[in-house]
Amino acid sequence: MKILVTGGAGFIGSHLVEDLLATGHQVVVVDNFNDYYNPQLKEENILQFMKRDNFKVYRTDILNQIALNRIFKREKIDKVIHLAAMAGVRNSVQRPNLYVDVDIKGTINLLDLANKYNIKQFVFASSSSVYGTRSEVPFREDMKLDSQASPYATAKKSAELFCRNYHNLYDLNISILRFFTVYGPRQRPNMAISKFTRLIDQGQPIPMFGDGSSKRDYTYITDIIKGIRLVLINNPEFEIFNLGSSSQIKLLDLINLISSNLGKKAKLKELPEQEGDVPVTYADITKAKNKLNYRPQVDIEVGIRKFTDWYQSAKSRLGERLGS
Repeated sequence: MKILVTGGAGFIGSHLVEDLLATGHQVVVVDNFNDYYNPQLKEENILQFMKRDNFKVYRTDILNQIALNRIFKREKIDKVIHLAAMAGVRNSVQRPNLYVDVDIKGTINLLDLANKYNIKQFVFASSSSVYGTRSEVPFREDMKLDSQASPYATAKKSAELFCRNYHNLYDLNISILRFFTVYGPRQRPNMAISKFTRLIDQGQPIPMFGDGSSKRDYTYITDIIKGIRLVLINNPEFEIFNLGSSSQIKLLDLINLISSNLGKKAKLKELPEQEGDVPVTYADITKAKNKLNYRPQVDIEVGIRKFTDWYQSAKSRLGERLGS
């Protein structure tokens, strides 16, 4: 198969590209290498692929309809995995229009081309953020979603609706994957686990929003990649799947776990809760288990150990780029 991966130079994207190439697929990446975080980290992510005959990268934006059309026409793509997005809950509160453009309009551009060029399968990366603020846990795919807490979450939910609409209108095979806080090597620097690890290692205070009691379902990158692979194999006509670990950890316990793995004490700076944040995420993965045989393997203790080991080995090579 020839598979287009948008956002393929990012954290999740580069791991997915690595897996797809290893299993014999041809991979075409579209990534604009924006400066939301240091683009040199994205260059580093794909450096290992650049000499592969079955890999190609286009440095363009998913809002550039003309460039995208040329890519689809030239490459004869079979499947699309759409990971590209403006991420960041807090940033979206400050710049909502940017999230409307990239996360909604960019998705529509790709759906249009998927229909035009008869793409066999379209996989859309959504987020646990679409579940918003709710007390009922764990989160199920059939829950009513009307309480998004941020423009980022609202944009992702809107893009999901367009995915369903394009399936209904054009019979496109579309899978929506709701990722639950993905972490692991190459995670972007402003994500909690990456940021906390760096600050603890450097002896700097950690900004802790709230009292540390918020809970998250953290999912290790290899489990997410396995989930995507299973969806590619099954290729349902239209489905929504939670991809999470189906377990939770409190923020303060997470910080202590990272601290223990680094062998350094964390310094905490308590701050007010942030606009757009939610108090809990927790995936019900029953549907993914039953329909895809999805079974996450890496629990948070093992995952944090893997991440801190990677961080220790990468910091001498990447230096200050890890924090930008």
